[in-house]
Amino acid sequence: MRPTGAMHLGHYHGALKNWVRLQQEHDCFFFVADWHALTTHYEEREVMERYVYDMVTDWLAAGLDPDQCTIFIQSRLPEHAELFTLLAMGTPLGWLERVPTYKDQIEKLKDRDLATYGFLGYPLLQAADILIYKATYVPVGEDQSSHVELTREVARRFNSLYGRASNFDQLVAATLAKLPKDDARYFDKQRKAFGETGSAEALAKGDGMIAKAAANIVGWTSDDSELLQGHFKGSGKTILTEPQALHTEVLRLPGTDGVKMSKSYGNAVLMREDSDSVSKKIKGMVTDPARARRTDLGDPEKCPVWQLHKVYSDEATKDWVVKGCTSAGIGCLECKQPVIDAIVKEQQPWRERAEAYLADPKKVHWIVEMGTERARTVARQTMKDVRLAMGLTY
Repeated sequence: MRPTGAMHLGHYHGALKNWVRLQQEHDCFFFVADWHALTTHYEEREVMERYVYDMVTDWLAAGLDPDQCTIFIQSRLPEHAELFTLLAMGTPLGWLERVPTYKDQIEKLKDRDLATYGFLGYPLLQAADILIYKATYVPVGEDQSSHVELTREVARRFNSLYGRASNFDQLVAATLAKLPKDDARYFDKQRKAFGETGSAEALAKGDGMIAKAAANIVGWTSDDSELLQGHFKGSGKTILTEPQALHTEVLRLPGTDGVKMSKSYGNAVLMREDSDSVSKKIKGMVTDPARARRTDLGDPEKCPVWQLHKVYSDEATKDWVVKGCTSAGIGCLECKQPVIDAIVKEQQPWRERAEAYLADPKKVHWIVEMGTERARTVARQTMKDVRLAMGLTY
C-alpha cells in the first residue's frame, strides 16, 4: 500500500479487513510501497517518513500481527530495484503502455508531471514486488486484475527467456522417451491443445500424465517433472512463479460528500478519528436531495448514508431506515445516528491497540526492521536464482 499517512474507513473496509483475515490463512507479505508513492508524488519528501509510520500504526491497530505476517518497507530492500531493472531488459515497452491505469492516471492527475520513466515503469516495479517473493496469490479487487495479469506475463516471458538450457530440446526428448509410447503421444496431444486454446482441461490432463510418471516410473526425478511442465506450457524451468489474483471483497465506502472516500477529496473519516469529529462529519453528510424538508419522502438508494448502513447496520436497523425514510417517519439526523454509533464502536479497539505504539514509536520501527530482515532473506534467495539464470554469477 502506498504511504498516504493515517488510514480512513475506506482503506479498512476496502483492504485491511481482508489482510487481517488472510494473515491467518497464508504466509503474507505486506509492505509500504514508498517507491511507488514517488512515481506520482516525487516532490513530497518531507512528509514521507511520517506517512509511512502513521500508516503502519493503523495496520497494527486494524489487527495485523507481526508474528503472523511480514511487514516491511519497500525501499529498504534494494533487491526489489535490482529485479525491476533486470525484468526491464526483456519486457516490451508496449506491455507497459497498454496497462489500463496508465492513461487513466495521466488523465486524472493532470496537475502532476507524470511523463517520467518511473511512472511508466511502475507496473513492472509492482511485478517485481510480487515475483521476488514467488507469491502464489495477490489479493486485489477486480479493477486491479490487469496488474496481476501483467505480472504473470512478465514471469512467463522471463522463464521462457532464461529457464531453457541450451540443450532444452534434447533434454525434453530424453525425458519423453522415459514414458510409455502411448502416454508420450497422449501428452503431446494435450500439449498442443493447450498451446492452441489455453484449455484448462488439457492442462489438467498434462499435469495428470506427469504425476502418473512420477508415481510409476523408476528413476523419475523432480527435474524430469519440471522439465515436462515447462515444455507443456511453452516455457522453461520455473524461476519466477506466476501468481494468481485472489479476488477479495472490496467495499467502496462513500465519503461525507457522497463521492468515494479519499483524503485527497477531503471527505474521509479516519480510522482513529475522535468520536466528536466522527459525529460532526457524519451528521454533515449529504443525503437524498429529494428530502429538502423533514416531511419529504426519501429513497435510501439515492442517499450516501444508506451505503454506510449496508456496512454498519443490522437487518432490523436497515428495515427501520427504509420504512422511516420512504414514509418520512424519521429525519436524516435520526437516520445517521446508528451509523455514528457503529463507527465509534468499531474504532474503539483500533484506538486501544494504537495507544501502545503511539506511546513508544520505536515499537513500530522495530516491527518494520524485523519484517524487513525476514523479507530480505526470501528476496535474496530469489535474486540468487535470477542472477544464475541470467548468467550474472561470474
